[in-house]
Amino acid sequence: MLDSAIREGESVNGYQRVFEVFRERVLNGEWRPGDRLPSERELALELKVGRPLLREVMRSLDMLGVLDIRHGKGAYVAKADFKVLSDFFAFYLAQEKNALDDVMQARIAIECQAVRLACDRATDNDIARIETCFKQLMATLEDPEQGGRADYQFHLAIVEASHCQSLMTLYHAISALLLKSHVQRRQITLGSDEVIEAHIDSHRQVFLAIVEGDGDKANQRLREHFSIGDELRRKSIIAAYTQEAEAGLGRR
Repeated sequence: MLDSAIREGESVNGYQRVFEVFRERVLNGEWRPGDRLPSERELALELKVGRPLLREVMRSLDMLGVLDIRHGKGAYVAKADFKVLSDFFAFYLAQEKNALDDVMQARIAIECQAVRLACDRATDNDIARIETCFKQLMATLEDPEQGGRADYQFHLAIVEASHCQSLMTLYHAISALLLKSHVQRRQITLGSDEVIEAHIDSHRQVFLAIVEGDGDKANQRLREHFSIGDELRRKSIIAAYTQEAEAGLGRR
């Protein structure tokens, strides 16, 4: 039992050590996307670990999208995949209470900084894309699924217009949960003329502030947009429950 526990502990420590070496070499630029790694034998000797343990670490890194293992050709450093990050965050946060509320707070922080940067950095193509997303948003107001996706694309276009790689990476990482949130909000507020009118106007005001290049104004309009959305969502929930209660009383 003791020997087995010692071996297991050594295996865990060895796994962590190899993982940290891989991470450090990618972070410091020693290994760049597309680079071919040394052979399995060379790495095992250099890192002083057994080849089975090394294979296990490399398989894990392959699943994370960090490595691209090509059978018969070796292992290569892969370019990070947003989808892998998104899937990881979706699985992780889905197990947490109030996950969507927490994601919303992260979204506000990312978008409010992104919209300021977009006012300075957005190109003509970026502006055209945001406008296209706005028009698609207006065309799908009665469809929660397509409308939620159009809403997400509008806000994604703003983040990408910031041309800040870190903000874009973080936003893409929580994209699955953001899209779910957009669709859910559309389902809750469907059929309310007040919501539709306010929804269109608040998006329009954010877009126009970006076109003007006014970072302070864009930030303020975006925060107002989030605030309006929360208030209208609460009203819609109250109205839906009130109608349901009244309908129940009417059947008695």
